This record gives sequence, C-alpha cells and structure tokens, in this order.
Amino acid sequence: MKFKRISILISLVAISGCVYLGVFRQVSPAAPCCASTGDDSTIQAAIAAEGLNQPWGMAFLPDDSILYTERPGKIKRIVDGQVSNALDGLPAITAKGQGGLLDIAIDPEFADNQRIYFSYTEPNENGNEFGTAVGRGRIDLNAMVLTEFERIFTIAKKTSSGQHFGSRLRFANDQTLFITLGDRGSQPRAQDPFDHAGSVIRIHLDGSVPADNPFADGQQGLPEIWSIGHRSPQGAAIHFDTGELWTLSHGPRGGDEINRVLAGRNYGWPDISYGINYSGRGFAKGHEAEGMEQPLYYWDPSIAPSGLTFYNPETPLIPSWKGSLLAGALKAGYLSRLILEGNSIVAEEKYLEGQFGRIRDVRTGPDGAVWLLTDGANGKLIRVTAQ
Repeated sequence: MKFKRISILISLVAISGCVYLGVFRQVSPAAPCCASTGDDSTIQAAIAAEGLNQPWGMAFLPDDSILYTERPGKIKRIVDGQVSNALDGLPAITAKGQGGLLDIAIDPEFADNQRIYFSYTEPNENGNEFGTAVGRGRIDLNAMVLTEFERIFTIAKKTSSGQHFGSRLRFANDQTLFITLGDRGSQPRAQDPFDHAGSVIRIHLDGSVPADNPFADGQQGLPEIWSIGHRSPQGAAIHFDTGELWTLSHGPRGGDEINRVLAGRNYGWPDISYGINYSGRGFAKGHEAEGMEQPLYYWDPSIAPSGLTFYNPETPLIPSWKGSLLAGALKAGYLSRLILEGNSIVAEEKYLEGQFGRIRDVRTGPDGAVWLLTDGANGKLIRVTAQ
C-alpha cells in the first residue's frame, strides 16, 4: 500500500504505573502494583490515507485493501491510499449522537462467500427511537454494491438516547460472532439479563443462538446474551492463545477498563466502578462486590478508550511488541501498549501522544503492521512499524 506522506519517527516513551500514578492502574490482588519496562526503542508512523469522514471501524480484505466505516452512514474501500466511492445497498441508518454506522468485519470464509458484517444504529418504524443492529450481505468490490442484505441482530428495546452503543464485532475461533453493546445511557439496563443493553452478545453468523450460550434456554436471561454489566465497550479482541474475548470499555469519570469476558459473568456496571459519576458521586457497591467480576486493568482518570487488538502476527513488523495488547485513546490521543504476563497486564507504554489526535480503532494488519483510524471530519489511516 502506498503512503501519501513521509514517515514520522516517534520516540517511544515507557511509562509504568509506579512512575505516572493516576493514569492507569493494575487490578490484581496477587500481582505487584506495576512494572517498569525501560524500553527506549523507536517506531515509525506513516499516514496511509486521509480525508476520512468520522471513520469508526475497519477490516482487511484478502488482497490487503481495507474496508472502513464512516459514522454518518458510509462504507468505503482504501486501495494504495486511494479512497473509493461509498458502498450502495446499505439499510436505513440513524447517525445521531454517538450512533451511526459503526464497526465492520469480514466473514471468515470471505473468499468463498464475499460476505461482510457491520453494526449500525437502526431506527424503529417511526424513526424516533433507535438502537444497535448488525447486518450482513454480499459485497461486489468492483461495483461497490451490497446485495442479499439481512439483519441478523437488533437490540430488543430501542430508545431516543444518543449514547453508549458499544458495537464492536469479533469472530470467535468457533466462528460465532461476538457483539458488544453499551447501556444506551440508562445505567440499570446493564444489570438486567433480560435486556440486551450493557451486554455482550454471542450468535451464529446467521443470527441464530448457539446452544452453549449461558442463557440459551431463555430462563435466566435473553438467549443471545453472553455476559452483562458493561457500560460502553468500544474495543474487543480475541486472545491469540486462549480464544477468549477481551473488551475495552469506557468508564464515567475514570474507570475505563479491560475485561476478560467469560460466559454468564457479570462485569458490575453500574453497581461497581473504579470511576465516579459525573455528579461526583460514587457507585452503590464501590469498587467490588460478590458475584461481580473485577477488570484486568483500568485507567483513572479516563483516557476515553476505543479499539483493541492483540499484536501477535506470524511476521511482526514490530518484533518487541509481539504478544502485547494494543488500545486506542480518544480523549488522551495516544496508542497504548499493554504488556502481558499470562492474563495479567503488568505495564503500559504510551506512543504517538498528541501526534495524530483521537484514535478510534486499532487493528493488527495481515502485513504485520499496526493500523490506526483517527476520529473526526478529517480522519486518517495510519500504519505503524518499527524504524
């Protein structure tokens, strides 16, 4: 892929929880407070495309070109730095508040079926209420037309709120599909297993419910639900060894968190949090409560996180990062590298701080590079490699 601008060399700044207290914290009673990495290598960041209108999610096609979404309601393709016309054939989409056209994913069997999946804000019949839906269809890349569209999931209760749609899509190793959903700005909904809001959903690719979902029989919760107690998870990734889902969720004032998301578990929102309400008040049960999972990691104050990937390609272009977890920061405007020891996060390193603005999505590319989307009316696609 050709790049439009000369590469920018960015010096790595290694920060540990011990040095920069208050920005991030390890949550693990059995682990040490923090660890210093001492890494002072450099990376190279190149702008591969720009002029993207509020980009939100991206996915790599077999030819290494990129499909990406623009939140106002368009899907486009980037080939060698050139941006295509918008894809025709999309359903009705409401771009209001934080909603619109959100994440995108390529079918695991794309070479055979040309299917894509995308999440979007779907209006109800009257158009005055809306909520997260997921659709799929077959894409003709030459004509940029979507055919055979079908909606495979929609949140059961739509509202007029423009907040907290969540909306990342990730395929599990068994080719089921995980969908992250925010609480829609109504905190109590996240604790109701008979409400999709504030949950992680797991479905088959046709929208049917896997028989091994924790509430598959519908007796203790909605059959599609995998876990509850999430605020607004805008990052998700499948662990390269365990195949488990990890999510990255916005907190309120502080309390952005990373979770290892297991079947039937309750992740606490809004009963527990390491942040505080915008009013300044804490939460009913403080930081922890029986029957509610602790995050693997959290930030306080908030960095406004979005986008998550495990960096473990067969041929890494940044070898020292292999096995790390990478997250984007919107408000803080940096790329976070989280260093792992098993399922523990032991340190954070910050990159590109203030260089490109709000980082909306983070992906590991098939070329072994790290790819970023930046938010805004003049969003950018950035390719990150070692010097």
